Amino acid sequence: MIERFAAIADIHGNADALSAVLADIDMLGVSEIIGLGDYFSGPLDAEGTARILSDRPMRAIRGNHDRYLISEAPGNMGVSDRIAFDQLPDSAMHWLEGMSPFLSLGEDLLACHGTPYDDNDFWAETMDQDGRVTLKEQDQIEDIADNLPHKLFLCGHSHLPRVTQMSGGRLLVNPGSVGCPDYKDGIPLPDKVKAGGAHASYAVLEHGGDGWRVDLRLVPYDSTRMASLARGHGREDRTSAVERGLA
Repeated sequence: MIERFAAIADIHGNADALSAVLADIDMLGVSEIIGLGDYFSGPLDAEGTARILSDRPMRAIRGNHDRYLISEAPGNMGVSDRIAFDQLPDSAMHWLEGMSPFLSLGEDLLACHGTPYDDNDFWAETMDQDGRVTLKEQDQIEDIADNLPHKLFLCGHSHLPRVTQMSGGRLLVNPGSVGCPDYKDGIPLPDKVKAGGAHASYAVLEHGGDGWRVDLRLVPYDSTRMASLARGHGREDRTSAVERGLA
């Protein structure tokens, strides 16, 4: 079992937010990292993000947008996926192709992007027909884990940092988004997620005698370059998100 590690998710091509998070991880002396997917897609700096990640060993799983990058024809991709696809070197694509959609470490830990069964589904949140994202009922959250033996579950996808206590001492942790705190999407329904701030978000987890201690960390960084790249791609929503946390 890993006793101490950092969990990062949903970088979405924000190389400068990633650099700030990795600097914070190094400052804390954390050597193990688990990546929860969606590393590149976005109108920012996918190539720079790939370069940073290539120098940082980690246990990494694939997210839904990573799956789109390696499975969709470029002409069928969404705008953010296509921008990233055009930037990424072959080495980054091969990295994604070699990933599993989940990571299981015995009965201690299970990591996935959305849920263990669907990388495009929220684990702890639900979305109504108007696109409003709210917290699920406790039994709905626990139902997803009911047939799984693990004690600690990691997920991303919603971009919302959250720690959810479940029965039997089980824990669900979403570290939030490194590089895209707020976003608008149209899959599977039009939705808008707001984390409420522009900080880069991640989590540090440490196992002790009484269970897992979770430190949800919000890291400030200079978003000027990322905002300029988003604006240059005609994405004012992403410009506003990285500048102010308001998509």
